[in-house]
Amino acid sequence: MNRTELADFLRRGRARLDPTDVGLAPGARRRTPGLRREEVASLAGMSVDYYTRLEQCRGPRPSRQMLTALARALRLTDDELDHLFHLAGEEPPRRETASAHVRPGLLLVLDRLHDAPALVVTDCGEVLAQNAMSRALSGDALARPPRERNLVRRFFLDPAGRGLFPPEDVPDHARQHVANLRAVAAARPGDPGPAALVAELRAASEEFARLWDEHEVAVRRSTTKRFRHPVVGLLELDCEVLLTDDHRHHLILHTARPGTDSHERLQLLRVVGLQDMTSRDAVG
Repeated sequence: MNRTELADFLRRGRARLDPTDVGLAPGARRRTPGLRREEVASLAGMSVDYYTRLEQCRGPRPSRQMLTALARALRLTDDELDHLFHLAGEEPPRRETASAHVRPGLLLVLDRLHDAPALVVTDCGEVLAQNAMSRALSGDALARPPRERNLVRRFFLDPAGRGLFPPEDVPDHARQHVANLRAVAAARPGDPGPAALVAELRAASEEFARLWDEHEVAVRRSTTKRFRHPVVGLLELDCEVLLTDDHRHHLILHTARPGTDSHERLQLLRVVGLQDMTSRDAVG
């Protein structure tokens, strides 16, 4: 681990970003350009003390998960992500798998969506990023342990994963999850990630195993979803799925049609924000 180079790279990455680049309010005039240390730490989900020690060449070697979070917070490109891993003495993620690194352009789009819930997931359902409206609608996935951030695993193994939807809609969601995962697993036979997820769910969930044996195949596409929210009530939202070039990252955008009750409730959700969502943990 090259502590000196790592510290310099982090400082320069922080200095080149404007708060508006990462979805933060500009705030008062700053004495120095760039983000503050506490802002980077918050975006990366780490303590300010830990991040400060990294910039001061005193920190312990970051985990691969922490490096990925830092890369996301600093809006690093793929090449910069590789460099960050090398400085930390780690091998960069393999490109043939669905990387947890979200490209800066995709994060920029996410940060600009202030009035509609939006999130970035891998093709296997790993939540990689959310905007504030998504957290208000369905909870903060990134605040949970890594294993609990997968939408498919959570849907079949944790009742909270399906509690966000009306009971009558749950069977359709189950089929969609399984059909999409089967398509992903077939498209990437050399990637152990999808196969391991399938094996885990077949062993742990009778429902998943039964649906898997039916051999339905359907990739994730745009649709309409209904969400149950404890504050604003039932929302019927159009779900648009935008794909990256390699189809391994999905930007999922939820909108309500103007003039509908759901549109009014979505506007109310924007006002409510996250103030009553700290205890919620289901993401759809």
